[in-house]
Amino acid sequence: MNKVLPSALEAVKDIPDGATIAAGGFGLCGIPELCIGALAERFKKEGSPKNLTIVSNNCGVDDFGLGILLRNRQIKKMISSYVGENKEFERQFLEGELEVELVPQGTLAERLRAGGAGIAAFYTPTGYGTLAAQGKEVREFDGRFYVLERGIRTDFALVKAWRGDPMGNLQYRLAARNFNPLAAMAGRFTIAEVEELVPVGAIPPDQVHTPSIYVHRVVVGKHEKRIERRTVRKA
Repeated sequence: MNKVLPSALEAVKDIPDGATIAAGGFGLCGIPELCIGALAERFKKEGSPKNLTIVSNNCGVDDFGLGILLRNRQIKKMISSYVGENKEFERQFLEGELEVELVPQGTLAERLRAGGAGIAAFYTPTGYGTLAAQGKEVREFDGRFYVLERGIRTDFALVKAWRGDPMGNLQYRLAARNFNPLAAMAGRFTIAEVEELVPVGAIPPDQVHTPSIYVHRVVVGKHEKRIERRTVRKA
């Protein structure tokens, strides 16, 4: 089965208004920048999609990554762990234009993994006694208190891999793996963009980080891979 499409715009063409999307990446590392750009391009032409709920560790920066969708007012709600690199995010949140659900980073990762594994909810001690536990069920196990957290399933997932084959088997490179495998599992319909398309069988089985069963569409393209904050020592 060949899941490769000619462009990111074609791959995201049927993401509707109000969709929930899990997006891979950490900062600007390993983000699905082609698909994000295609969503922004669609919005410019069609005025859609909008009112999106995005599940991602963070929301890019003001002029790149998910920050582009935020600037376009395409995002209604963010479920994320870290939001400190985006001034527009701060402005929209403080002015009541953006709904935000902050989740401890490890809890967010496990919620995505649980959702993809078909686990409805799990108990974790993280967040007990804090604002993160407000309104959630708490139980005591062996003298320690745990918070019930729901698994996350989304309508779509957008992920970025180093290599992929036409069937949708994916291999990530080093730290760019981050949230991508978890997002791929959590999405009911997963779109993967890859740097390199290789023949089926070229990725050794034990190096397939996301099996093809989780992937529905594949896009090949050149990535800018912008660095969030470049720091160098003086010459």
